[in-house]
Amino acid sequence: MNQSVDTSRRGRVQALLPELIGIRRDLHMHPELGRQELRTTALLLARLEQAGLQGRVLPGGTGLICDILPEGAPADTPLLAFRADIDALPIEDAKPDSVPYRSTVPGRAHACGHDVHTTVVLGLALLLAEARAAGRLTRAVRLIFQPAEEIMPGGALDVIKAGGMERVERIFAVHCDPKVETGRIGLKTGAITSACDKLAISLDGPGGHTARPHLTTDLVMAVAKLAAELPGALGRRMDPRWGVSLVWGRIAGGSAANVIPQRAELEGTVRCLELDGWREAPGAVEELVGQIAETYRAKWVLDYHRGVPPVVNEAVSVGLIAGAMEQCFGPGRVEGTEQSLGGEDFSWYLELAPGALARLGVRAPDETGSRDLHQGTFDADEDAIAVGVELFAALALD
Repeated sequence: MNQSVDTSRRGRVQALLPELIGIRRDLHMHPELGRQELRTTALLLARLEQAGLQGRVLPGGTGLICDILPEGAPADTPLLAFRADIDALPIEDAKPDSVPYRSTVPGRAHACGHDVHTTVVLGLALLLAEARAAGRLTRAVRLIFQPAEEIMPGGALDVIKAGGMERVERIFAVHCDPKVETGRIGLKTGAITSACDKLAISLDGPGGHTARPHLTTDLVMAVAKLAAELPGALGRRMDPRWGVSLVWGRIAGGSAANVIPQRAELEGTVRCLELDGWREAPGAVEELVGQIAETYRAKWVLDYHRGVPPVVNEAVSVGLIAGAMEQCFGPGRVEGTEQSLGGEDFSWYLELAPGALARLGVRAPDETGSRDLHQGTFDADEDAIAVGVELFAALALD
C-alpha cells in the first residue's frame, strides 16, 4: 500500500461499501430510461437528505444537483464538480436468472454501468458530508446526477440549462470499462471519445420521363452523385488529422424504371475524432451539398442533426486524476487507453470548464471471457465502486 494512503478514509469507504453495493443493485433492478428516472432521482435525493445534504432536482423532474460547501464558505465559491449519469438503456437484461439483481423491468437494463457511476458519486457525497461535519472540507464541491446521457444530444444540456455549470472550475467523471481490471483506470490526454452527427438530405424536382431527362431534374442522378462524391469531397475539405468520416446508411428515390421521381432522400452519419473537425463539419457539408445538388438543378434541404462533440480531456485534469490514483493505490494503476468511436455527452461540460473522464476498470481479476458495454450480459465487479469513491475523494479532499 502507498505510504501516503489515508487509511481512515479507506476504512470509511469499506464501511460504506455494503450499502453502496445494495444501492447499486437496487438501481440495477429498476432501470429507467432518459428523462424518466423519477424513482432513481427520488432514491438519490432521499439518501442525500438523510446525510444532511440538500439536492436540487432539475426542472424536468429527473436528475439533481447537490452542492457541498465548507462551513462559512460564501455562496459564490468556485466549485469542483463530479458527474454521474443515471439513465439506463432500452435493451433486455440477458444475465441469468440466478443473478439476484438482474433487471425487473422488461426491455430495460443498466448495460452501460451508469448505476456504478451513480453509486460512486453518491458514495463521494456521503464521505464529503462526513468531512464537512468534522471540519475537514476545504473545497466547495458540486455533485451532478445527470439524466438522459443515452439520448443525444444528451442530458448534460439539461444540466447546463439549469445552471449546473455555473461557478464550476473543473469537472471529473468516470465511465465503466469492462476491458480494464478492477483497481486500475484508463486515461488519455486529448480526445478520448468521438463525435457522431446524423444528416438527412432531401432532393426535390418536377419529375418526368426518363426519355427526356434534359427537360426535368434528374433526381436519381443527383442523389447518386451526392452519395458517391460527398464523402470524398468532405475528406478533402477537412484536415485528415481530424478523422472526419461520412458514411451513408439509407438512399431512396423512385418507384418505376421509366419515371424520374419528384423526390429522393439520403441519410448517413458524420463521425469526427477531433473537436475542430466536429465544429467545422456542418458548414462544410452544407456548402458541398449545395454545390453538387445545384449542378443537377435539384432543390435540396439538409437536416444536420448535432450529436455530441468528442470528450477532450484536459492535460492538467488528467494529471490530477493520475496523481490521485497513485496516491490512493500506488504506482502502476493507470494505463493508457485508446480513443473510442462512441459518443459521451460529458463533452458538453468540457466546452465550459476543463476536466477529464477516466475509464474505471470493472473487470474482476479472475474473470474469463469478455463483456462489452451496451450488451444485455454486461455486469461490473462491484469492488470497482470503492475504487471510484476513493479516487474521487482524493480529488475532492486532498
